[in-house]
Amino acid sequence: MQENPYREDSELLQELLRQFENLKNGRPHSFIEEDSFEKIIDHYHGNEDLKMAMSAATHACEQYPYSAMLRIKKADILLARRQYHTALDVLEQATLLDSGDINLYILKTEVYLALDQQEKAVTLLEEAIALFEGEERMELLFELADVYDDYEDFEKVFDCLKLILEDDPNNEEALYKICFWTDFTGRNEEGIRLHLKIIDEYPYNELAWFNLAAAYQGLKLYEKAIDAYKYAITIEEKFDYAYRNMGDAYIRLRKYKEAIEALEKVNELAKPEDVIFEAIGYCYEKLKNPAQARFHYRKASHLRQDDSKLFYKIASTYFNEGQWTACIRQLETAMKIHRNQPEYNLLAGECKLQLGLYREAVQYFSTVVRLRPRNANGWEALIRSLYMGGFWEEGIEQAEAALKLTGNKPLFLYYKAALLFAAGKSKEALLWLENALQAAPRLLKKMVELNPALLQNQSLVDLLARYKRNKSI
Repeated sequence: MQENPYREDSELLQELLRQFENLKNGRPHSFIEEDSFEKIIDHYHGNEDLKMAMSAATHACEQYPYSAMLRIKKADILLARRQYHTALDVLEQATLLDSGDINLYILKTEVYLALDQQEKAVTLLEEAIALFEGEERMELLFELADVYDDYEDFEKVFDCLKLILEDDPNNEEALYKICFWTDFTGRNEEGIRLHLKIIDEYPYNELAWFNLAAAYQGLKLYEKAIDAYKYAITIEEKFDYAYRNMGDAYIRLRKYKEAIEALEKVNELAKPEDVIFEAIGYCYEKLKNPAQARFHYRKASHLRQDDSKLFYKIASTYFNEGQWTACIRQLETAMKIHRNQPEYNLLAGECKLQLGLYREAVQYFSTVVRLRPRNANGWEALIRSLYMGGFWEEGIEQAEAALKLTGNKPLFLYYKAALLFAAGKSKEALLWLENALQAAPRLLKKMVELNPALLQNQSLVDLLARYKRNKSI
């Protein structure tokens, strides 16, 4: 029994390298066996000493002119040195000596790809696949899939992986890869048929169950997807990706408690991730539990500190609890990262409104309008804040601007009428109100929400009564 085989291998290699030095220098007793040359070439190539590797390969080919294997080694080095045409010539020589070595086809493929001759690479591999069986055929199919991937012929990538699985249903590499390509190409129905066939033959293949579930999920068949994920985790209870995807499927079904349970399992089995904490926070938010939502959003923000959206989400939980000041603090943090986000400014403005800080609210809403001048939400908030703050003349001007930029949305007809009433311009207000009623009578409630006391204005009440006699509001 060898006591230290690694030391013996090292000593043997050093002896071979000394023999090669003797051969290079023309010293006597410097004959080297063919397999020893292979070790010498591999040593230099593995250490990225391409000059010495090429020297060893050249001497080897001179000493063993009928060795296809040594020529393949030499071609591999030429490929690494980007001497593509020379590499191809050497590979053609090797083909004449032994056309049954799979490395010939793999290296030729790499040369053709380096020369941007994809068609030749594809033709070569397709011909080679017909010549080989078993593991070698699988290797060539994977190689062909990579070629199609490089040149963005993604449908054929799926086809190659499908061929592999038809021959070897338990091939893990193909099972892992085809899951992505099934989703990417949208060939979910084909993926379902393929994996059902695999499961029928190998019912305890957890990857096949997972891929089946993912294909169902791609077709939005979430209940079936969850059932398949459950089979996968029954076979492999530590299958964290199955729990992850199952959590997403539960969210799609609005089953937030079940989603939380699945996602928490992901954190138990794998390294905690920001996206998982964020998803759990989302579920708690949907369950009207802002404190737990906030807790998990904070955990996500600790792992992804440069994402302003997480601070916005934390702010939203405070807003839902009526904690306006705390909400603003989180929004300020978010806006230090991304100042000009309309959503952040809109929520900050709403907080300022709740605190009675109307001028500050106007500033935030003005930013929203500047960023999205054709979006009605910003204009609605801005004009509402001007009304509530008593800035009626400015509000009238902004209502006119909103009408121009939003294509005369009827809401702003009502808002302008309300502002005109507030500014004491009742006659003009009644004209605008009449236009608003003709355009969208159901939006009257928006003006009333702005100030219910408007219904105490007798001229307004008379107008509504006349309009009601003629049309139903």
